[in-house]
Amino acid sequence: MKLIYSFILLSLVFTIGTENTFALNHSHEKSPMVVMAYYTGDGTTINNYRIDQLTHLIFSFLHVQGDSLHVASPKDSVTLRQLVALKSQYPHLKVMVSMGGWGGCEPCSAAFSTAKGRRQFAQSTKKILDEYGLDGIDLDWEYPAIQGYPGHLFTPQDKENFTDLIRRLRHVLGKKKIISFAAGGFDEYLRYSIDWHKVVPLVNYVNLMSYDLVNGYSKVTGLHTPLYSSANQPESVDHAIHYLDSIHIDMHKVVIGAAFYARVWTEVPDTNHGLFQSGKFTDMINYSDFDSYFSPANGFVFYWDKDSQAPYCYSSEKHAFGTFDDIRSVQLKTKYVKEKHLGGIMFWELTCDKPKDGLLHAIYQTAVQK
Repeated sequence: MKLIYSFILLSLVFTIGTENTFALNHSHEKSPMVVMAYYTGDGTTINNYRIDQLTHLIFSFLHVQGDSLHVASPKDSVTLRQLVALKSQYPHLKVMVSMGGWGGCEPCSAAFSTAKGRRQFAQSTKKILDEYGLDGIDLDWEYPAIQGYPGHLFTPQDKENFTDLIRRLRHVLGKKKIISFAAGGFDEYLRYSIDWHKVVPLVNYVNLMSYDLVNGYSKVTGLHTPLYSSANQPESVDHAIHYLDSIHIDMHKVVIGAAFYARVWTEVPDTNHGLFQSGKFTDMINYSDFDSYFSPANGFVFYWDKDSQAPYCYSSEKHAFGTFDDIRSVQLKTKYVKEKHLGGIMFWELTCDKPKDGLLHAIYQTAVQK
């Protein structure tokens, strides 16, 4: 009860720019809005960013070794302790770890295929969370029951095994620890990877990866993180939210994703400013490097797709196309969260941002607006 009163007090005294305090409240009084950052940096780099503008910091990644969650190196161990130490300065902050990631969950299907393996993973997770004083675990298995990273094992049984894995984690970790999972924002994942009605009641958050909807394997350009659907691109944030809402899951647990990076294609013809054209995927560019990479000197011109409410750019000089989030699009996504009474917004990832006046700041300012 004391913790509840402390949180309420923090919410009442919050003002924009105040350090160490965070209170982003929905008009729906059921839960506060969350702003979650995935983070791949170390315990020193984190000091470059406005931690007071976050509710959750998710260190990425830990991996499965055998049947257990594993801290890979002494460096990661030091980083975890440094991140958790931030909680003394930012008492509102929740520090978590994420397991897996794209290319980082090769053993997951096999490890979680047996009751013994799922039990061992849950126990090892508890041990790590307790040892480091962490607040929870995020599962980034890409993907149960459908093809993800090329060559990684997947089976139809993954769906049921994922449900039991979540069930065992909740049993072992108890009610106070946070459990979230990174969910694909595309139709195949939404329909076939997760038993939503069994899983969602057991987790705190569904982190919807509503980015990479046009990915690095695509030979046609598109908008990789659009807010709304269009005739040429049906998958979007709104499309996934409508699906999840239609199957009656708790939308207050759904956290939509923003991308702090661009995807770039070259060899793109100068038609429709490069949008929905053939091309060769070549690069991912951090938001902090946009000004130099997508500069007028390189021939780039910026455009806005009204249907998708998403930005893109094209260089006729280089025949290059870029798709990304920017300040305008993350502001719109944050407003969307508030209007739909969703759980919040998360992003990949913090070290891609500008330390000052970047995308996190745009999300934060929009989130605290009445």
